[in-house]
Amino acid sequence: MMHVVGQEYVNRPNNEGPLGVRPVAGMIGAEIVDLQLGGHLDDSIMAAIRAALVRHKVIFFRGQNHLDDSGQEAFTERLGSAVKHPTVPVAPGSNFLLELGPEAGFGASSWHTDVTFVEAYPEASILRCLVAPAAGGDTMWANTVAAYETLPEVLRSMCNALRAVHCNDFEMPENSEISAEQMERNRQIFSSTIFKAEQPLVRVHPESGERSLVLGHFFQKFVGIDSRTSARLFDLLQRHIEKPEHTVRWRWSVGDVAIWDNRATQHRSVADFGKQNRVLRRSTIHGEVAVGVDGRPARQICPT
Repeated sequence: MMHVVGQEYVNRPNNEGPLGVRPVAGMIGAEIVDLQLGGHLDDSIMAAIRAALVRHKVIFFRGQNHLDDSGQEAFTERLGSAVKHPTVPVAPGSNFLLELGPEAGFGASSWHTDVTFVEAYPEASILRCLVAPAAGGDTMWANTVAAYETLPEVLRSMCNALRAVHCNDFEMPENSEISAEQMERNRQIFSSTIFKAEQPLVRVHPESGERSLVLGHFFQKFVGIDSRTSARLFDLLQRHIEKPEHTVRWRWSVGDVAIWDNRATQHRSVADFGKQNRVLRRSTIHGEVAVGVDGRPARQICPT
């Protein structure tokens, strides 16, 4: 089945209209060529970008060096309704951008979907590279639709019925380049307000109708299952999501922009760049409440 899914992804007819699209990996990711991003783009181009995003899950744009913070914000507001992170302060001088870099230290080197601890987590994120290391510091994305589709049918049926609690009070990945004091400050900022949400394990995509697995490092436990069994089941499913054939890896250059469908992916940074500098700024698009296969929506547990 996995081979067939890959063939369908690569060989499906290109419906991206005016965009030049080059698939990057067999099941996820495409580069969009010869397009300058910004708030000036007309509705037809924006519609084509959204269609490419839903199909490819993550899309990449090289050489967007003309973009500054205001340009990224203007483009974000053309793509959707921008939303701030619920606990982390915005980058200096911006309206809603989040900085990932040595000062802020909020880049996550473990697999996750953004902000799943709120019932209506972001539908998409836009990441722009300001400073890139000479080597290392890549970002990886995983296709959680392909992960669901390549499970055995008996596991898919089980997953369809499960729900899980996600929370922002979690153990942050270790980072040897940040002091213990900075790590503790980051933890306190990130969990300054505790958020918990009950998400369907399998989400139905509101545009494509595809089903995807909702897990990642904000996961706490499955509803109605004890913590020990939850951990084992999480490990099995999360490892399946992370399989290389479900992923794409991007090596950053200054001016690169990546946009991902946060409803159908997980992502993580690769912390292999040592003392080199790496700075990116992220904006996010407000999302709708996740809905499971049974039609039940996610629900916020706290704050209420």
